[in-house]
Amino acid sequence: MLFTQGKTEIAPKEAGYNGRRLEVLNGHFQKLIDKGDVQCAAYCLSRGGKVFAHGAIGKKSFREDDSTPASPNCLQWIASITKTFTAVAIMKLVEDGLTRLDSKVGEILPQFDTPPYNQINLLHLLTHTSGMHADGGCFENKYQVGYWGLIEAAYKLRDKEKEFDWIAAALAAIGSGVRMKPGIEWAYCSFGYVVLGAVIEKLTGVHSHDYIIDNIAKPLGIDVFWPADTTPDRARRFLFTESSKAWLRDIIDGKTEEEPDVWDALKIPGTGGSLSGTVNDLVIFGNMMLHGGTFNGARILGRKAVERMTTLQTHNNPNYCWGAKEEPNRGYGVGFDMRDDMMNGPAYIFSKGTYMHEGSGACALYVDPKEELVAAWFVPFAKEGWVAPAMYNTVNIIWSGLL
Repeated sequence: MLFTQGKTEIAPKEAGYNGRRLEVLNGHFQKLIDKGDVQCAAYCLSRGGKVFAHGAIGKKSFREDDSTPASPNCLQWIASITKTFTAVAIMKLVEDGLTRLDSKVGEILPQFDTPPYNQINLLHLLTHTSGMHADGGCFENKYQVGYWGLIEAAYKLRDKEKEFDWIAAALAAIGSGVRMKPGIEWAYCSFGYVVLGAVIEKLTGVHSHDYIIDNIAKPLGIDVFWPADTTPDRARRFLFTESSKAWLRDIIDGKTEEEPDVWDALKIPGTGGSLSGTVNDLVIFGNMMLHGGTFNGARILGRKAVERMTTLQTHNNPNYCWGAKEEPNRGYGVGFDMRDDMMNGPAYIFSKGTYMHEGSGACALYVDPKEELVAAWFVPFAKEGWVAPAMYNTVNIIWSGLL
């Protein structure tokens, strides 16, 4: 096994953890690597705010001729875990009196101040219950054109003499509209979080990317960053996957596009899933939530805001995404998934009240308040599709070590 040890603050025994279970965790990841399901793995575990396990298994690169070991401090795209940072940013604005969770989006963004969008509020977007169309692949619809596709198509036909409105383009195109009335069904909508990025910008006068870095990342001392901020040095630290090879190689080689793509040209927020960082970055962020919004001397949120974010906000909202057939309620907080009670409760051994988020990167962040356990891991998939054992089975192995 190619294992690389990372920096820890206390021993597993000091954390009330059976260190032998880490051997099982490493073995689990190695089996997935041997099967060709994942390229490598990196993880970081803390209890009571102290890191007791931090390591990486496997190779940094997918290339057979590159045997460089994966680093515990490797960088990886954290995908939809970005949404938790966006949700924290919105809650900061709520705390500062700039908005409320029940504020209609149309009161902030005029593009939403028209039917059928004028009944959508911020909490609907944060809990994926806005009624807007879900991400592609959530439902079987070969004719679905996502909001991003609508924006791109409209941008090509734009009047270059006028300012282009990407929100209006996404909402006004024929066939967009909404799936149903807000507050009825849970349906995963990343575009809703992109809209929340626009909300942040409208209320603060600062681009959402800058707001999140300046008000969350920097105070916590973590180095999460957006794609445009990927330097050659950062690119060299990434896990080098087959899907990311061209993008990372261009950055390392100093190549730049002659013309920016639509998203860069329009400065569309990446608040639905564009951040990158390390597993340790995620554990620090998770500990901020675990400790009532303050960690390592940095106050990001107040305790009551954190309590609201980590309390179930959805009630009797069925979920039919990705083939789900019998889920009468998808447990969701403000920006965090809460998979207990009816939602996948029997599958896991973590405590009631645990909150989390996963990303198609593939990566995961779990916070168990009862056990004061925070866990983050990267398992970049080596082939198409979803590797459930890399995400779900890993949870139970980690929690099995608690003494």
